[in-house]
Amino acid sequence: MAETFDLFGYAVLFLAAVAAGAVNAIAGGGSLISFPALVGFGVPAKLANTTNNAALWPGSVAGLIGFWEEAKRAKKLVLFLAVPSFIGGLLGAFLLAQTPEALFRQLTPFLILFATLLFAARDFFTKFTRRGARNEDQITGAGGAVGFILQLVIATYGGFFGAGQSIMMMAAFSIMGVRDIHEINGLKTASAVIVNGVALAYFISQDLIIWRLAIWMGIGAIIGGYAAARISKRINQDVLRWVVIVIGLIVSAVLFIRG
Repeated sequence: MAETFDLFGYAVLFLAAVAAGAVNAIAGGGSLISFPALVGFGVPAKLANTTNNAALWPGSVAGLIGFWEEAKRAKKLVLFLAVPSFIGGLLGAFLLAQTPEALFRQLTPFLILFATLLFAARDFFTKFTRRGARNEDQITGAGGAVGFILQLVIATYGGFFGAGQSIMMMAAFSIMGVRDIHEINGLKTASAVIVNGVALAYFISQDLIIWRLAIWMGIGAIIGGYAAARISKRINQDVLRWVVIVIGLIVSAVLFIRG
């Protein structure tokens, strides 16, 4: 696998990771670029998923640093949601590890299509995240229970596959009762770090990471994320979003045709 890659393969994966890091920093959905790139170069789907997790996780940590003030302001909710995030991330990673490669390969086009459609519908979910008064910080008992359950389900999906989980989290936190969009971003980023981090730890324990690719792509993702953050105001996010959507639809179609 990783040992058979030539210079061209490494170059393409690096550029895919740079693009994924940039997209994650601006709009989210970077996995729809980096994961298919790994699969396209012959990495088994399950290993491509786990290696992609390892490559992009440092970018999530960097994102948390960027949203540190927002996450700190919502620290009670961060701690509350850490429980379902941890349990769900671990459960999803366990389910992935137990899933036969052939079955996961069959699921892959459906997962990519689902994540792409979810990404395309992001504006619909954003309407809910922007409703209500800003800085409203009261969560009812019912809202907390609903948020806990939703986060457990989303975290399980995130540990298993991951693409699109941030959009799902934003909608869930809004349903839970959080109204401040900045607080939602802080919660989303902190929760994603926990979900992907515990999943990554489990993948490492099961020797499911191609480290040569993960480290190489991780460097690219960090560069892309940093560069995008510096020039984000000059990038047309609508154009970028549609590029990601088109890529996701093409990739899912190709994988469906391959069977």
